[in-house]
Amino acid sequence: MDVLTKEQRRKNMQAIKSKSTKIEELLAKALWTKGFRYRRNNRSVFGKPDFTFKKYKIAIFCDSEYFHGKDWENQKHRIKTNTEFWHSKIEGNIERDKIVNERLLHENWKVIRFWGEDIKKNLEICLTKIEEGIEERKHVKIL
Repeated sequence: MDVLTKEQRRKNMQAIKSKSTKIEELLAKALWTKGFRYRRNNRSVFGKPDFTFKKYKIAIFCDSEYFHGKDWENQKHRIKTNTEFWHSKIEGNIERDKIVNERLLHENWKVIRFWGEDIKKNLEICLTKIEEGIEERKHVKIL
């Protein structure tokens, strides 16, 4: 049973953004401070990554644990209301993420995905992974 009324739950869900989320903003500011220049939500790249470095063909995604199903097999039992809808929604997101990864890899993109908690708690590690990806791509002929 939901502890919120239908209207309260509706307002909460409407407030969830798909762009410029807190985790994206945190990573964006850190990248900008380090001197990296990127494109955000680039529609010309399949899957519309949160950040792209087109010159190096690097696509970065910032995934929230809930909507992208981190540890899904263990966590899906925690959903108590509207379970059919949420299971379908989250499993669809997981499948779409796999399709996006496969297509971008096939198109010679380097795909980097971060969980929101990793960005919040280990921002420096995330930045290091991105820097390593850029350095790696500087020395590779990209078609």
